[in-house]
Amino acid sequence: MAALTPRAARRFHRVRARMEQMRRLSIPAVLGWAFLAPSVASAHGVDAPRPAFASVLAEWSFDPVAVLGLLVAGGMYLWAVRRVDTAHPTNRHPRWRTWLFLGGLAAIGVALLSPIEAYEGVLFSVHMVQHMLLQLVAAPLLLAGAPITLTLRAASPAWRRRILAVLHSRAVRAISFPVVAWVFFAATNWGWHFSTLYNEALENQALHYLQHAHFLLAALLFWWPALGADPSPWRLPHPVRLFYLFLAMPQQSFLGVSLLGTSSVLYPHYVTNVRDWGPSPLEDQHIGGMIMWVVGDVAFLAGMALVVILWMRHEERRTARLDARLAAQRATREG
Repeated sequence: MAALTPRAARRFHRVRARMEQMRRLSIPAVLGWAFLAPSVASAHGVDAPRPAFASVLAEWSFDPVAVLGLLVAGGMYLWAVRRVDTAHPTNRHPRWRTWLFLGGLAAIGVALLSPIEAYEGVLFSVHMVQHMLLQLVAAPLLLAGAPITLTLRAASPAWRRRILAVLHSRAVRAISFPVVAWVFFAATNWGWHFSTLYNEALENQALHYLQHAHFLLAALLFWWPALGADPSPWRLPHPVRLFYLFLAMPQQSFLGVSLLGTSSVLYPHYVTNVRDWGPSPLEDQHIGGMIMWVVGDVAFLAGMALVVILWMRHEERRTARLDARLAAQRATREG
């Protein structure tokens, strides 16, 4: 600690004290809060009753915007799968990609329609779980379903040319540039969490929709070059993908630590929601920071492990092609 300034040392000790406090809470218990909320709990300024486990599991909401979006996305994807499978019976769309895409839609449904949605207006920690589902679960699963590749295969030649023209347009090349996507993802998280927009989104439903769309869009752009399942204007080599994800982990962790080390409640909405159960608003904010830290690290480590696996398979295929070419050349010389 001798190398730290007095201010930095005080901050370090404060964060360490918060970590000791959080250690008394098990991760399953923290994440379990997401399923313990009645639907009335999301109203701002309402005395939120203590949740009952038996009844709260049935507290799923019916948000027409979310439900319609999920049905349209799922229906269009399944229609495209059927069209490709019918046109190419010997080269069908991989079933595992279909299940991954549907899993991504399911993750969005859990985030936006389950008791998590009913509870996110009362506890910041549950709101954090919601955003982690959108950014670190739903987005990579959707992209792993290769929706762009499927669309290109299902489209007519004329539409395929139009789609490829959009993919290679200046606008798409700019927003999908890996550095831009990385910065946009980081700025999205920091900008929402450390501005008044976060609290305003809790009070304004239209802004809340925009917030969710923004988080999901930023995550889709971020994971697109890392997973490499679909064609992109920027094709990153596997070592660069690995470094790309590695750099994202510390910035996400630092954001979580910053929330964990706060000494005051950042979002007045959670103070004015009256409840006599659960953690205090400040403790809840610290739990949310811990969730961002831990879940973010796990997600990025899993992403890096996946990139390593894809890298190994790529090298195996490349080696097999090289061996086949060399064997063909030897056969030609011997013949």
